[in-house]
Amino acid sequence: MKLNTVMMVTAIVAFVFGLGFIIAPVQTLGLYGNTIEGTGVFMTRYFGSALIGLAFVAWLTRNAPSRGVVLGFFVTTVLGLVVALYDIFAGTGNALRWINVVIYLLLAAGFGYFGFIKTSQS
Repeated sequence: MKLNTVMMVTAIVAFVFGLGFIIAPVQTLGLYGNTIEGTGVFMTRYFGSALIGLAFVAWLTRNAPSRGVVLGFFVTTVLGLVVALYDIFAGTGNALRWINVVIYLLLAAGFGYFGFIKTSQS
């Protein structure tokens, strides 16, 4: 797999989730079996705006990302994986939460590979 592909997948996934969190936060989190109101709605929208920002960074740098961008995405996805695993063990929501674990795990592996193992980012 190429780094360009990892960046494009990251951009698409972040944009889709970000859009859902901004436009329909209650419904999007409802898919996971969670309910929110008040401040939770706005916190979800803030998270969605951050995801859309990351989507644009990934998309706009997909052809020539710096090592700093790759490592930044690595840190972001590893921390996301930790939070997703914590969510699983905390017992909130439904089984759909596992999709977050899989997404973060695959993206962290991709960014880790290109950030630490593969020297040529092709």
